[in-house]
Amino acid sequence: MELLEQCQRWYENGECRKIIDTLEAIPEDGRSPELDMALARAYINLADPEGAEGKRMLRRAISLMKRHKEELGSDYSWNFRMGYAHYYLDQEGPALNYFNKALERHPGDAPQINTRSVIEDFIQDCRERLSLPRFTESFLERTRKAWEAFASKEAGLRNLMDQDRNHERGDELVAMCNEILQLAFDDVSFELGFNGEKHELILTPEGDRVKLLQLIYFRCFAPASVLEHWSILVGRQPAKNMGLRFGNWEISGDDVQIWIEQQEEDGLGLAAYCEKLRHAPGADVNQIWWMLVTLTDQILGEIPHMRYIDSFDVLDAPREEPPILLTELSGKLEEIGLDLSIAPEEVLELYTSYQMKPDEGPNPDWRMDVIAGSTGCVPILNEYLSGEEDYMDSLHADGIVPGFLCYPIDGFKGENRSQEIFEFRDRLESALTQKAGPYALTLTGGATGIYNGYVDFVAWDLPTVLTVARIFFEESGLPWAVFHTFRRSAMPVPLVDRVTQDAPIPAPGAPF
Repeated sequence: MELLEQCQRWYENGECRKIIDTLEAIPEDGRSPELDMALARAYINLADPEGAEGKRMLRRAISLMKRHKEELGSDYSWNFRMGYAHYYLDQEGPALNYFNKALERHPGDAPQINTRSVIEDFIQDCRERLSLPRFTESFLERTRKAWEAFASKEAGLRNLMDQDRNHERGDELVAMCNEILQLAFDDVSFELGFNGEKHELILTPEGDRVKLLQLIYFRCFAPASVLEHWSILVGRQPAKNMGLRFGNWEISGDDVQIWIEQQEEDGLGLAAYCEKLRHAPGADVNQIWWMLVTLTDQILGEIPHMRYIDSFDVLDAPREEPPILLTELSGKLEEIGLDLSIAPEEVLELYTSYQMKPDEGPNPDWRMDVIAGSTGCVPILNEYLSGEEDYMDSLHADGIVPGFLCYPIDGFKGENRSQEIFEFRDRLESALTQKAGPYALTLTGGATGIYNGYVDFVAWDLPTVLTVARIFFEESGLPWAVFHTFRRSAMPVPLVDRVTQDAPIPAPGAPF
């Protein structure tokens, strides 16, 4: 009997563990796409998505199937199983895309094939969960669980780090820590170290302002028992004599020439040239850019880099004007008055004001009536306006919901109308911060439109936020109010509806 046939029999008999044990014993390059699909199916069917082990199995199934996207990406079973695994990881955004493709490629109601109605039910549930997310665990719950696990295992991590004087067990250390952090994060970058007094866990946003917001929130929950032995840092710390090795290439700050360009306000642009990398065999532009940006992070510090450096260009040839070396960059920036000891939280305090040309039609899409606003989370707002959802999918996978509250402002009239609109928004924001609390949400901005007012936030515990918002709007006397995620494809969620109990909340500007 061929191995694939044996796996099918084990599957029919409910013996998925035998499939896993047998196929995992085969080297990765010795398994065919069909065997990897059988292995992925076994993981999916054995996984209990409520537990950490079940989530690990689902992630393993996804990684197995992703290897064969080119060969199997148009296959019904591949798309259905990818959708199923993502769905039970609370990743309804990607799941919806895979289920839609599975529906398009459905082979008919043959034996052992899910009926079309099963897939349609998944699709409908995904759409509802993307409009009103319902997680197995919110990021608040995931964060608490991860720190509990870290506290219980940190002594073992410290002992292993202390014993590993020759740095031979780095992979083991990273795997141990990653297993803990995956209780909170679907994907996170981090480094481990020792500063002479305490061990260090360095959470790195990789230059991503949205991830920075998440990491700062996560760090707030570090228990005292952990902080006794560990420094929990956000952002790579400066190391002026740092070098970087990638494959056969090795560079230091003395190998990199830098030109500083003044940009708007106190933002700067950097242009870099590295002769050593320019002539490195096999190096491509993207790899060179990554190495130079990473080395700058490590020499300057990731948080100062995020705060002050607005652009980073890699040059094909050195400029005529005199450069400085990358190792001299910190001193130069301090000379011109920049504070390189800036805390990660200060980066998030920088808000961007914006203006829009509002859609004055009778039924503009949500937020398209906006005249002006401000935001501390530009990437999420930009994605919403462009109809993209990558950030939303990434945060959704961690139990996080960026969204906004929307309410009509046509009831504010008179000479002080603008002031009354802003005072109402202030009262709403105060209610959210005081009654929901900082553990439930972080406010990220707001906007005023022709028809509606908007308050933006990132919800770490969405049910608590919506409960507080509903009570506020019920007491406000406004005719209606809704919650909307930062997904253009999502539907509004009514919080208050005094217009009619049967009809949906109107679109902005639409007649009641």
